[in-house]
Amino acid sequence: MKYKTQMEAARKGIITDEMKYVSLNENISIDIIIEEISAGRMIIPCNINHKNIKPKAIGTFSSTKINVNLGISKDCPEEERELKKANKAIELDVDAIMDLSCWGDTRSFRQNLVNISPCMLGTVPMYDMIGNSGKALKDLTKDDFLKCVIDHAKDGIDFMTIHAGLNRKTAQRVKRNKRLTNIVSRGGSLLFAWMEMTGNENPFYEFYDEFLDILYQYDVTISLGDGCRPGSIHDATDASQIEELITLGELTKRAWEKNVQVMVEGPGHIPLNEVKTNMILAKKLLHNAPFYVLGPLVTDIAPGYDHITSAIGGAIAASSGADFLCYVTPAEHLRLPDEQDMIDGIMAARIAAHAGDVARGFKGAIEKDHLMSKARADLDWDSMIKLAIDPDKARRYRESSVPEKENTCTMCGEMCAVKNMNDILSGNSVNIA
Repeated sequence: MKYKTQMEAARKGIITDEMKYVSLNENISIDIIIEEISAGRMIIPCNINHKNIKPKAIGTFSSTKINVNLGISKDCPEEERELKKANKAIELDVDAIMDLSCWGDTRSFRQNLVNISPCMLGTVPMYDMIGNSGKALKDLTKDDFLKCVIDHAKDGIDFMTIHAGLNRKTAQRVKRNKRLTNIVSRGGSLLFAWMEMTGNENPFYEFYDEFLDILYQYDVTISLGDGCRPGSIHDATDASQIEELITLGELTKRAWEKNVQVMVEGPGHIPLNEVKTNMILAKKLLHNAPFYVLGPLVTDIAPGYDHITSAIGGAIAASSGADFLCYVTPAEHLRLPDEQDMIDGIMAARIAAHAGDVARGFKGAIEKDHLMSKARADLDWDSMIKLAIDPDKARRYRESSVPEKENTCTMCGEMCAVKNMNDILSGNSVNIA
């Protein structure tokens, strides 16, 4: 029996090597993987040309995954710098990397990234096409859109953000329902402008089946972009966002009909009290397809600290249905992140994903916290550092301020509650010098 995609294989009862790898490394039974991929509730993004990938599952029965964004731009064109960041992200065991390159020799950079990365790789072909087509935005054609998607698929990209949901109907709703921050999605804003200047329908929507046929040939997962995601908490859960979400749900079912794996992208900026509602609504309208969120950021006033605002929203999102978190760095809204910004964003996203897994009772998540608590109760500093989400930082902090007594820290010294409780419960006296 032949198959092209993981979804097609699952629906035919074929167990792929990628499914076996996920089953072994994520402790999910093959039967569950087959069932969930067949239904579209789980995906294994894995382009047939990405030869060194270590596949991972996104969706039901799997842990919350995280993504890192990087890429070259006109203002920051240094390819080596971005590849160095990519290698660091891989070292830190991220699940996915998105190449958002929009200027220069993007294909060389993309191919180099595919060659070095065992992580899932994503792109937004729209950025690449506009940055490198040599054409004015209004002069781009359907064939330009198709060629760019084909190039990315051939190069081995595992998932592509395609803004197919922002059609002319949704664009009219955006114009009728004035927002504080308009459209903040880069791809969404460019498509909106293209439709306004040409009077034509969004090619990704009008010729959706043709794009799906390309993705099917290479088993590229379509990541349905949210062109109308809110760019401020003021605009969260508004008519434009919901209009597009309904369309994305329809496009999800059309992709499944062609055995193309799907995940859907979500907001954005959402006030804390609306995060859970957004996750429940999205899962309902998207037929439980894997949901991928940027943050979400729960306040707009923290430039320089948006890795924190996004981690707060991300933890709630992950506990309420989101399957995949895109990291946000301290540089968000300010500049291209450097390596330290990236590291800070990765750690914040990993904490949010783990907190979400603990809250939803994901198998094995809370056990990690129990191991850390046991090490703390035993004043086992070496184990505490090894169990830390960032052992290097924990070690640096510990070594930067050495206590008088090795089994304490410089915060409490001999007044350490853990030490004194251990002593008194063991029948020893507690003496504070």
